[in-house]
Amino acid sequence: MSQQTWTAVDDYFNALLVPEDDALLSAAGDSDAAGLPAIQVAPNQGKLLHLLARIRGARRILEIGTLGGYSTIWLARALPDDGRLVTLESDPQYAAVAAANIARAGLDHIVDIRVGRAQDTLPVLAAEEAGPFDLVFIDADKPSNPEYLEWALKLSRPGSVIVGDNVVREGAVTDAGSDDPRVQGVRRFTELIAGHPRLTATTLQTVGSKGYDGFTLALVTG
Repeated sequence: MSQQTWTAVDDYFNALLVPEDDALLSAAGDSDAAGLPAIQVAPNQGKLLHLLARIRGARRILEIGTLGGYSTIWLARALPDDGRLVTLESDPQYAAVAAANIARAGLDHIVDIRVGRAQDTLPVLAAEEAGPFDLVFIDADKPSNPEYLEWALKLSRPGSVIVGDNVVREGAVTDAGSDDPRVQGVRRFTELIAGHPRLTATTLQTVGSKGYDGFTLALVTG
């Protein structure tokens, strides 16, 4: 199979099941125009996050890694009117683009963008007693994934869902001797989940318009 086939299949299903409206299309387009890296989730991946949040009945969502706000829009649309989504972004330029995209989507009343290193803003959330969050989406710098997992657990409760994106790394995750800190971050993240008494999880490999990767889905059980 080829990338061309994977993309064509995504296009087929997306056209039928995942129509993007002007807010989503503009969010992707304006992010690209602003020079943000094209690493946001694909439309079908955004819809998956949206459905997971709805299935969970989420009222509070934490997103680690905002980028241009594309996934934020998908997640926020799963919330009730009195819900809340806190999204963390280290880059002020990215956060400004995201803020405009989220406002255009009419979601700025339930989305709280925190600018700064997540390692700095996560303790603030804990001090504010912002949690517990019903769903946590981890999609930021992979070397820090183990630390993000620990904070996700501190800010969650039994029944909370944790999703970690980009964990397969085109298969590089299997290389224990890799000198790529992103690979090592994902491996440690997975090992921590596997050994944690409060978590049960699985990982799925994915192919599609974004290439070959995968995500980890974990449930907080205790």
